[in-house]
Amino acid sequence: MKETLYSTKFLNLVASKRKGKADWVYAHRPNAKNVVIIVPVIHKTDADYTMFLTTKRPPLIEEYGDVTCLEFPAGLVGDENTNETTEEALKKELLEETGYLAEKFDIKAKNLVTSGGMTSEKSTLAIAEVFDTKIKEKPVDDGGVIAGRMEVKIQDIGSFLDKMEKDGIFLSAQTIAGVYYLATRK
Repeated sequence: MKETLYSTKFLNLVASKRKGKADWVYAHRPNAKNVVIIVPVIHKTDADYTMFLTTKRPPLIEEYGDVTCLEFPAGLVGDENTNETTEEALKKELLEETGYLAEKFDIKAKNLVTSGGMTSEKSTLAIAEVFDTKIKEKPVDDGGVIAGRMEVKIQDIGSFLDKMEKDGIFLSAQTIAGVYYLATRK
């Protein structure tokens, strides 16, 4: 049994009422049925690349100062259109956040969670194959959250991530999961 302790349009604080145990309080998104994480594989003539976003996330800034986080493109499923499917969200979010259209999406994980003790949020992670490297639409900044975009050769990801962490950039758990699925793709 659960009880909503505090409710906003985008986030609820919920208590799981556990018989004989203390309540477990967690965050829940009432306006989305899933999250999509997109790992773009951009096929260029010289090599295959992926794109990372640098973000400025208010919760991280409030707790740790002016920090930057490295992420893959991502977004909510059903936040604007309650009938939206995961497949539709994958296409929409990739186009909005990178300007690219993918020819194919390969779903690698459907129930990826980042902090199951703190949030009920789950994600679907997919590899997006991009062969047409022409930008189709100007990417959004998502209200100032997306600070930049970085295309990195897939073969250089290990050293790139090492450098980012040494430079004090935060790495999202979804990014590490995405890199794993990128490295193990066939």
